[in-house]
Parts: sequence; structure tokens; C-alpha cells
Amino acid sequence: MFTELIHLGFNNMVAINKAVAVISPNSAPAKRLIQEGKSKGLVIDVTNGRRTKAIVVMDSGNIILAAITPETIASRVLATRRPELREHGGEREGE
Repeated sequence: MFTELIHLGFNNMVAINKAVAVISPNSAPAKRLIQEGKSKGLVIDVTNGRRTKAIVVMDSGNIILAAITPETIASRVLATRRPELREHGGEREGE
């Protein structure tokens, strides 16, 4: 199995096949997750001082804070996994 890297901005990459979830940081549970992660030393901040727009939860328990939205991360994952969707404007042939 190969490692699939996704760009999170500011020359930072994440092995997306090791991610459990990509969530928005605006809810109270997400904020608690960040605080608990910080207290345990599990938070990796790749925002470069910008506002956190997405949280990537890894299977190792690490929590990655990103300055791009969850939608942007999802679109980058889809672009790498289904290049034919990108070439045809989001539609597959025959649909």
C-alpha cells in the first residue's frame, strides 16, 4: 500500500490514507477535541498563524489543524482518487 499525500498549504502535506475524519473546528466538540489534544501533545498546527478552518483527525490520535476548509481537502482527495471526474467537469461518461 502506498502513502497518498494531500497538500494542506504552506508546503505541508498529510498522509490522507491515515486520516480518520476531516471536520470543521466550529462546534463545541471539535473545540474540546483540540483542547484535549493540546494537553496531550497530539496537536500539529500547520496553519502558519492563520485561522483554523479544518481539523484532520489521524488514526494515530494526532490532530492536524489546517488553514483550508474541509471542502477543499475533500476536493483534493477526490481529485487524486478520481482524475476522470476532474477531466470531465465532475461528470462521468454515460451519466
